[in-house]
Amino acid sequence: MFNSPYINQFNQQQSLERINAQINDLERLKSQLQQPQQQPTNLTQNFQLAPTNRDVIKYANSLDEVQRDMVIGETPYFSKDMSVVWIKNTKGEIKTYELNEIIPKDAKDMQIEMLQAQIDELKKGMKKNEQFNSNVNAEQTTTDTEWNDEEDGTTTKDEKSSSIQRVSTSKKGK
Repeated sequence: MFNSPYINQFNQQQSLERINAQINDLERLKSQLQQPQQQPTNLTQNFQLAPTNRDVIKYANSLDEVQRDMVIGETPYFSKDMSVVWIKNTKGEIKTYELNEIIPKDAKDMQIEMLQAQIDELKKGMKKNEQFNSNVNAEQTTTDTEWNDEEDGTTTKDEKSSSIQRVSTSKKGK
């Protein structure tokens, strides 16, 4: 069974195909070596040394924390309660700012503020007027009035105070 002429022919044919495949591979390699070799392209690789996202909010509890931290560009540091902001630059210089909340006001709020300012101004005017009146009271000028008494022919002299007194008309305890 193993000495069959068909099997020997089959084995020979397999060997020939395998040899031909190897020859084809070698010829392909030879043609690649004969062609001018292409220079490999230069690879450029970028390394990111610094973070590009600088718009990061940093928080700090005190100025000491800001001083200890190293920065690459101008960096804002906010206090936890958002009342203070420190801006540190690359030289290590720190500027401190105080933050206040701005509450938008409508027309009614602005009118209330205007009226309160007017009330305060009027109160100041009243205080100045009271001071002026109290100065007059302290000096108290007197007026001498003389007249002739017709019955007995004598002259009578009368002294009256001409001081100005202010009476408060404000309503307290509303």
